[in-house]
Amino acid sequence: MSGVAGSVSSNAGQFDRWIRTAFVDLNTELENRYFSNQDRGRVIGVGDDVKQALRDEGHVHIVKLLAEGNTGDGFEAAFNLLGNVGMYMAALRRHELTNPAREERSPFPLASALALHVGASLGMAPRFATSHLATHNKAVAGVRKSFTSLTDEFLFIDENTRGIIGLQSAADAIIRVVHLGVSSPVVDVLFENAATALKSVASINERLFNRLDPQRFFYSVRPYYKPYRVGRQEYRGANAGDFPGINQLDLLLGLCRANDPYYSQLLVDKMLFMLPSDQARLRDCMTRTSLLDELLSFVDDYQPADWFQQNARAYLEVCDLFGQAAAQHHDGLVRRFIEGPAADLDERSLEGITASGPPLPVLMRSLEVLRDLRLAADRRDIATRHDDLGKLRRVVKADSGVALTGGPAGG
Repeated sequence: MSGVAGSVSSNAGQFDRWIRTAFVDLNTELENRYFSNQDRGRVIGVGDDVKQALRDEGHVHIVKLLAEGNTGDGFEAAFNLLGNVGMYMAALRRHELTNPAREERSPFPLASALALHVGASLGMAPRFATSHLATHNKAVAGVRKSFTSLTDEFLFIDENTRGIIGLQSAADAIIRVVHLGVSSPVVDVLFENAATALKSVASINERLFNRLDPQRFFYSVRPYYKPYRVGRQEYRGANAGDFPGINQLDLLLGLCRANDPYYSQLLVDKMLFMLPSDQARLRDCMTRTSLLDELLSFVDDYQPADWFQQNARAYLEVCDLFGQAAAQHHDGLVRRFIEGPAADLDERSLEGITASGPPLPVLMRSLEVLRDLRLAADRRDIATRHDDLGKLRRVVKADSGVALTGGPAGG
């Protein structure tokens, strides 16, 4: 079918076209109605006619697809279908046609059955993932998938995808360093590539923060990432960190460790929200020795060597840039666009506000821990690499333009 990824059945193609057209129009109409109200958080009782149209039109496609069963069209087509049914169910959740807090099972059994079938066949959670709207969001005639046609949603999707690409590029460079060994004379170009990618991520983040409307994001974009039930099980929302690159950087730089109970839980929780190929990449890097540990093993015998000084200095620059990007994301996006607007809500309105499920204060504390691990902050209540990075900084000679005794990794 024209404009649809892979070779797909006519039913899947029709559903994909609906997701790209009428589905977007219906959601946009509802968002504009909500946003025009004095209470922008009020959803129930607003636009019921539009909600019914969205529910019923989508249901027609679900019935056909469920009856059709497995068409054997391949991974790409199945992955695209999982994203489409997931987006449909996420919209039902956003418009309060379903809410896990008041249900023991999804009130949409056919959509649940289709999502469970496709998700299980792919080895992924039965809901849409970040990759559906980012790295695998195929554009047709210049238009990528989205829930609405709002400018702020397109801005968020596009800049978030650019940031993911930048972080994955940095991770790919660091993976090559691991394969070559941190003492190799040729890794200079790889550290430079990683640093360049991380600088681009910072620029992308800054552009997003300057252009994104906090109110539109909070009330009209964020709600589509809420948890919802598929069958009996409640699944958390898609998370911007559901791709391997950021965790590959965590682990291979040595800022986080897979045997840390907090961090290992994070890895387990995100596995099924990534493509199987990405899951394999993440599992592989969990078995590798980090660059920090490798450099520390060379300190006593090789610290005067030119290769050690050059490569350790380049490594520290990448760590600092990665820490800066982590702090920028947390302080710029999470605090300004989620925590800030949420301060105006009453306790009832705060229920279910986060994509990952826990109450906002709990989520914020968890995200602060992750930020401080990536910063290697000087905290004694969590196991950061502050002291180890400090040891490395003390034996690396200063070079113009590179901070070796301060910066984010120094706490």
